[in-house]
Amino acid sequence: MSASSAVLRDSFEDLALANHILAHQHVLDGFGHVSMRHPERPDHYLLARNMAPERVTADDILELDLDSRIVTQGEHRSFLERFIHGEIYAARPEVMGIVHSHSHSVLPLGVTTAAPLRSVCHMGGFLGVATPVFEIRDVRGDETDLLISDAGLGKALAGTLGDSAAVLMRGHGVTVVGISLRQAVFRAVYTEINARIQLQAMAIGPVNYLTEAEGRAAAATNDGQMNRAWDLWCEQAKRARAGQ
Repeated sequence: MSASSAVLRDSFEDLALANHILAHQHVLDGFGHVSMRHPERPDHYLLARNMAPERVTADDILELDLDSRIVTQGEHRSFLERFIHGEIYAARPEVMGIVHSHSHSVLPLGVTTAAPLRSVCHMGGFLGVATPVFEIRDVRGDETDLLISDAGLGKALAGTLGDSAAVLMRGHGVTVVGISLRQAVFRAVYTEINARIQLQAMAIGPVNYLTEAEGRAAAATNDGQMNRAWDLWCEQAKRARAGQ
């Protein structure tokens, strides 16, 4: 195997593991997906074929271009919402990993105008003081299925994301990005945890949120500790899979 082939195979293995971690951490269930930018071709990205995340193996990983066309040879079926990934990678050159989920604790904060999703604990510092919300009605009216099923909707979602770490999708879910696959997975897990804590705190009374500066400082510190979580989550996901 050439060095290039070995790098690509390692990326396939990492992406399969990311799927298992996110399923084990209850961020993804039978739906949702995680991708990574191609390690050698920044104009391509890697994404599993259309299947439940917990079932993904390295052999299920497909290569797509930034127009979200499958370039892997053979007949393959990809996700309807692959355009989320292609358009964000096109708009954000620094992004190397993307997670789209229907994270249960996040959904309520995408459908209420009472409070935005924001950093309520240091592990969610990357969320800042207000997570943007994508409103598909502003793009296609009020008769869509809420899915990002074409490039135009993907581009509109990427525009709402802007330079944020995450974007809520009203009535649908959340998309989280990172400058590495591991950071995207870390952020997806802690977006769910931060949202859960925020909802619990809001039920008690007024919330003392992190300031913008506190969020930035906490995020920078946590970025240096991500491998601790990744290694643990990998071990837990592998044990869970072995017990099947």
